[in-house]
Amino acid sequence: MVQIQCPQTVVGGIYAVMNKRRGQIIEEVQRIGTPLTNVKAYLPVMESFGFTADLRANTGGQAFPQCVFDHWKIMPGNPLEEGNTQFKTVMATRKRKGMPEEI
Repeated sequence: MVQIQCPQTVVGGIYAVMNKRRGQIIEEVQRIGTPLTNVKAYLPVMESFGFTADLRANTGGQAFPQCVFDHWKIMPGNPLEEGNTQFKTVMATRKRKGMPEEI
């Protein structure tokens, strides 16, 4: 889960980054009496690498994220079928760990 605090004017940048990284916004609450907004979203761990830099670039440095582990979720589909997200994830992991890419 990602909790982001930012001014209301840059919320569009948050949505852009989350959509690009397969994130799901679950809550957006404006803090009463302030120009700040709190956004809560689910973000896959694979997509969290470089997330802070990307978010700051898209919001002019005005968004402050905090990532916290929330839950596991099984990726639907067959990881052995070429061309889908699950297969790409498996291949990227095997490459990163120095394992042979063929299964």
